[in-house]
Amino acid sequence: MLEKITSTFSGIVKKLSGKSTITEKNIEDAVEEIKMALLEADVNLRVVRRFVNSTIEEAKGEKVLKSVNPGQQFTKIVYDKMVAMLGDTKQDLHLKGPDTQSVILMLGLQGSGKTTASHKLAARLKKEGRNPLLAACDLVRPAAVEQLSQLGEKIGVPVYKENSKDAVQNAKDAISFAKKNGNDVIIIDTAGRLQIDEEMMAELVKIKKVTDPVEVLLVADSMTGQNAVDIAKSFDEQLGLTGVILTKFDSDARGGAALSLKTITGKPILFIGTGEKTEDFEVFHPERIASRILGMGDVVSLVEKAQETVDAEQALKLQKKLQRNEFTLQDMLEQFQSVKKMGSMQSLLDMMPGMSGVDASQMDLGALKRNEAIIQSMTYKERLNHLIIGPSRRKRIAKGSGTSVAEVNKLLKQFEKTKLMMKKVSRNKGMQGKLMNQMGIDPSMMGGLGGAGGMGGMGGLPAGMDLNSLKGMDMKKLQELAKKFR
Repeated sequence: MLEKITSTFSGIVKKLSGKSTITEKNIEDAVEEIKMALLEADVNLRVVRRFVNSTIEEAKGEKVLKSVNPGQQFTKIVYDKMVAMLGDTKQDLHLKGPDTQSVILMLGLQGSGKTTASHKLAARLKKEGRNPLLAACDLVRPAAVEQLSQLGEKIGVPVYKENSKDAVQNAKDAISFAKKNGNDVIIIDTAGRLQIDEEMMAELVKIKKVTDPVEVLLVADSMTGQNAVDIAKSFDEQLGLTGVILTKFDSDARGGAALSLKTITGKPILFIGTGEKTEDFEVFHPERIASRILGMGDVVSLVEKAQETVDAEQALKLQKKLQRNEFTLQDMLEQFQSVKKMGSMQSLLDMMPGMSGVDASQMDLGALKRNEAIIQSMTYKERLNHLIIGPSRRKRIAKGSGTSVAEVNKLLKQFEKTKLMMKKVSRNKGMQGKLMNQMGIDPSMMGGLGGAGGMGGMGGLPAGMDLNSLKGMDMKKLQELAKKFR
């Protein structure tokens, strides 16, 4: 996500951060590059001017030019301005207590991903302990009600629907249904159009009046750039938005919508859609997105993903296996599968310090799939003891996985090397610290690395990164460190 602007900004940061002295000319050149990057990213012109002017004004002061680390000071100014442009701090939904009903009204044009966003939000709220209800009030788009019904069934959330053409009455009846059935959050999926029109707005105004929502959220396609900002302004003028959900954020290489919305509309971005799966729906953290754009990664989000994905008991068992040198191909297969659950490789790279802006498509991601297929073609006995895999077994495994004997041999050799390295790392605190420092992470935040370096070179995570090490990370220390850095 945001590959183009990340590439430019991380380049500027690298260029200046290592300088022991910088001049006004260095700052002017850097700010000019920043300006061009923002304009190419389709950021609103007024936002660009405000960003550039305030950055130059602050960067040319004595605090930067005469500081011990002027490059770092300049980077911090750019980071702070970026965070402010994105919305300062994350905003939460303003929901009522669980003993009463909170209505969330979902708005947006046709094709913005409103129905999908509604079900993703419902899944998130259910996971947080709420009892949501989805209300199918998009009676314009063909099959919209059926789509919401299927999505609701998929996540185990009830969907209220009627054989009616009156969306306003549907919404009103959904509130009554929720009260009778104990649903504390009602998410109303409304109809959109290809463009804003009076009929659509009139219907939405009526729905808002009869449902009295606590949140009025616009669902906008982030890839439409400034057009998303214009749409938000139009909806806000007539309906009073409380926030925005940006969809297709994982496909947005520019970032114009995210970087313009808060400044122009004053409305916060609450969530971003980062993929097609139900779980590809993240809270929008301005400081974390700014960190990714500047090439600093987003370790906090990476750790959160790992902690959601990796079972704590399973991680502890694996750590003990590593220390006893009992790591098997079955364990490696489970690591591969855990990585896949965390999201796309591109999203993981964006979160890693020093890896932001690296194009995952340029990496040999096919190796991960090939190696997974090879291990899955083995018997369980072979996965537990790779030493029994002789020539005839290798031939059978290659045939079963659609690969070659040479590729099977390569995997087994890499596994033995990785296993040896993991054994050394798990017993060597100094080596663990070195690997963490290479990643830009303070080793004191770890509760024992376990298997750092787990899948480096195996078509999985880059060397030095292991899901179990992330599971043991102290989130409080990590967040405190991130604040100090900023």
